[in-house]
Amino acid sequence: MNPLLDRLQPYPFEKLRALFAGVTPANLPAIRLSIGEPQHATPELIFRAMTEAFPGLAVYPTTTGGDALRQTIADWLKRRYALPALDWTTQVLPVNGSREALFSFAQAVLDPGKPAPLVVCPNPFYQIYEGAALLGGAQPVFLNQTPENNFGFDLDALSPDEWARVQLFYVCSPGNPTGRVLSLEEWRELFAMSDKYGFVIAADECYSEIYFDETQPPLGALQAAHLLGRDGFPRLVVFSSLSKRSNVPGMRSGFVAGDARILAGFLKYRTYHGCAMSVTVQAASIAAWQDEAHVKTNRAMYRAKFDALVPMLAPVLDVQRPDAGFYLWARTAGDDTAFARDLLATQNVTVLPGQFLAREAHGRNPGMGFVRIALVATEQECVAAAQRIVDHLK
Repeated sequence: MNPLLDRLQPYPFEKLRALFAGVTPANLPAIRLSIGEPQHATPELIFRAMTEAFPGLAVYPTTTGGDALRQTIADWLKRRYALPALDWTTQVLPVNGSREALFSFAQAVLDPGKPAPLVVCPNPFYQIYEGAALLGGAQPVFLNQTPENNFGFDLDALSPDEWARVQLFYVCSPGNPTGRVLSLEEWRELFAMSDKYGFVIAADECYSEIYFDETQPPLGALQAAHLLGRDGFPRLVVFSSLSKRSNVPGMRSGFVAGDARILAGFLKYRTYHGCAMSVTVQAASIAAWQDEAHVKTNRAMYRAKFDALVPMLAPVLDVQRPDAGFYLWARTAGDDTAFARDLLATQNVTVLPGQFLAREAHGRNPGMGFVRIALVATEQECVAAAQRIVDHLK
């Protein structure tokens, strides 16, 4: 077996199962707010498109995806981020969900021939970043995102010698779990570092379409690059997905877009990786990317939940509405693992301890003392869960 597998840590939900071992939940209906799995209904238009495209199951799909899907994605990017027209033949590539692409991208980008390569990850972070780095033969290093730095990046936390070894930098904006959106000035600084040291930026934007003000959608990485005059998006690739936007996590459909040179190498890797998107799924994806009405409805449902829960929880928890996304990143008064265990035992509500989403770095685990609350259940269930949290803390 690959010895690098031994470097992987248990996934957060494995840790959660171990934490809850021996806990008898309260005799109340279970409400699960620990996993970021969208539970809103899948739009009917996606069902129809997939059903009509069932004959496509008889066809081997190409790794590049069909022209129609790539053109649709390029058109969506142009509309969503006010970009000039992308070259859909070189700057857009469909993938089977952003998770698969975020992992495999590191395997294609990292150069094992260079000494001691590093991959920068936000901290807290999506565990795929760490696993991708380790199995790519690199060492993950972490930049803590804390209330003290407004959940931004402290780029001075790494030395010049460390930056010189960085080959890949994972960014998640809007962030998981904080919901933080990077500003244009923060992108300017990060691009300058990429120019200086030559590393590639992988921008995870799977939460980009869940926000609260229809007039102010979150800034995207390609948009920031365009505004800063970075033609061709040098050393930048963004990752997006339909899972959260269109409530189809089981469809496994997303895309990568950006630097054509890097995508050419990634396409070569994927040709051997064997992960082409089904023609049937492509048809459903086209229908999803072309429709914004269902996305606005989806946002409205999340907005209603935040409007209801934040005022309920604020008196008993240090919590506030994020910039975007569907998580509350709530500071607890004590140990986050004890909070989660006790809440299950007394209220049968499941949340995820923040320390399970982070690593010890620069003298601290920045997830300690926080819990992640995923507002993915119905509004009625979320309100009931909030009331139980209030009762528990009182």
